[in-house]
Amino acid sequence: MRNGRIARSALIAGIIAVLALAAPVGAITNGQPDGEEHPYVGQLFFFDPDYDDTRFNDPGGWFNCSGTLISATVVLTAGHCTFGTGLDGESTLPDGWGGNDVWVSFEEVPDYMDLAAAPFIPDDNAGRYTSYSGKLDANATWHRGTAYPHPDYDNDAFYLADAGVVVLDEPYETDEVAELPPVNFLDRFMGRSKAQTVFEAVGYGLEASLPIGAIGGDTRMKSQQVIINANGVYGVHDKSSIVFPNNNGKPHRGGTCSGDSGGPFFLDNGTNDNLQVAVNSYGVPPNCTGGDGAYRIDQPDDVAWLAQVLDGTDPRFGD
Repeated sequence: MRNGRIARSALIAGIIAVLALAAPVGAITNGQPDGEEHPYVGQLFFFDPDYDDTRFNDPGGWFNCSGTLISATVVLTAGHCTFGTGLDGESTLPDGWGGNDVWVSFEEVPDYMDLAAAPFIPDDNAGRYTSYSGKLDANATWHRGTAYPHPDYDNDAFYLADAGVVVLDEPYETDEVAELPPVNFLDRFMGRSKAQTVFEAVGYGLEASLPIGAIGGDTRMKSQQVIINANGVYGVHDKSSIVFPNNNGKPHRGGTCSGDSGGPFFLDNGTNDNLQVAVNSYGVPPNCTGGDGAYRIDQPDDVAWLAQVLDGTDPRFGD
């Protein structure tokens, strides 16, 4: 397993710092192996040059999220998984977008090539970046890209526009990508059908986050859940955020945890189960058991922005 700590906010489910690497095991709490059901869901591995890793004298930290191919070159993930990503090792703040220190693997179990921080502690964090980035660039299973959070993303209120994309340097060959929802698609599931409509989360996160340690991670897993709250979050009732339970009772089995951030929530109806309706955004304490917050991507601003991303007209591209 890989040990880690949640970054930027204790409520953000899924950005975990890479402290040590070993053989990966399960992920997603009380979930099931995804196998090749969603081969277009991948794991992100990225560098934040401004993060204060207390083991080092100089700043910089490595983190994980999950994401989904929505075209051969675009991976949809969470905004907090893209904001502040480094650009060739340098900071992208204050804008926080346009960083290329992000790699995506679509392997069921990504290849971390025995990366380890220990040889670089405490005074060679820059050397760690050079080593990691060089190995990732040389590994054909990792695909480098450029990170862009939602245009309205605010790192101090991440849950209000918690979507982001990674635009891959080269197209990824795949027979299938996730389908995006029409405007306000989720509204139809907010009435009586809410408790009977099952959604499926997919990601590479921890199987459990415990006070004494963490279990699992780095394997693509899935869980089934229903919506329990669609009224927004933290008193902001704009309905951009929805909450799923995190338990092991049918028809919803399992939940999400650190490392699943940015991963998809699919409509699980057996016919168009590659229809993505939300991205994993945050976890309700304690320890990945209180519920899973997801950011809707069927809102008008998200649908319009993702259309721009897919046709290459986001005004930030190329800057």
